[in-house]
Formats: sequence, structure tokens, C-alpha cells
Amino acid sequence: MTRRLISSGSAFEEKIGYSRAVVADPWVFVSGTTGFDYATMTISSSVAEQAEQCLQNIQSALAQADSSLRDVVRVTYVLPDAADFEPCWPVLRKHFGEVRPAAMMITAGLADPRMKIEIEVTALKPR
Repeated sequence: MTRRLISSGSAFEEKIGYSRAVVADPWVFVSGTTGFDYATMTISSSVAEQAEQCLQNIQSALAQADSSLRDVVRVTYVLPDAADFEPCWPVLRKHFGEVRPAAMMITAGLADPRMKIEIEVTALKPR
């Protein structure tokens, strides 16, 4: 089994000591990913826009692992405010409506008060 680390370039990865994703073929484990736009290090105040950016960031990591959102088998959503989850549903349905991974939503505090959602996924690459 090969093990490969993928970085998004986020300063958090080096400061904390983790990778955006770890590829352990055929699995891809993507760390909890927030709605920061890593190119500008900005974050929207809209939870739905943050969810969209989270999934774009995750898709970027998956692409580096020769995978995609279509390969996601498990997803975990973490939101500080449970009431913010429903406004994300259209975004989540857009990306996962056909894939229908096993999913869980939990409410917990996040590292930065601007963060309204964090998403973690596990993907199984096709053989």
C-alpha cells in the first residue's frame, strides 16, 4: 500500500501538523475542510457559500488524489449552529445528490469564529 500526503497550501496544515488529505490506495481521507478560499485566505459570511467553498477545496484535494466527489462514501458535517445546516442542503444536494454517501452532522465549535461549517470526507477510488 502506498501512502501519499496532499496539501492545500493552507498555513494551518504546517502550524498544526496535518495534511489536507492522505491517500492510502484505494482510499482517500480528506481532513475537515472549511470554507476559506486558500488563494485569498478570505471566508464568506454566508454558510451556504462556505459550504460551496468547502466542497471546492475538497474537490481540489480529491483531484490531486486522482479521485472526485463521485467517489465519496462517507461525509461528516460539523457546524457550530445546527440551524445553519438546512441552508446548506441545496449545496450539498448539488454535489452529493446522486452520490448519496453515508453522512453525519454534528454541532461543535470550530477553530475560528468566522467558520460556520467544516466538512470531512472519505472516498474510495474506483479500481
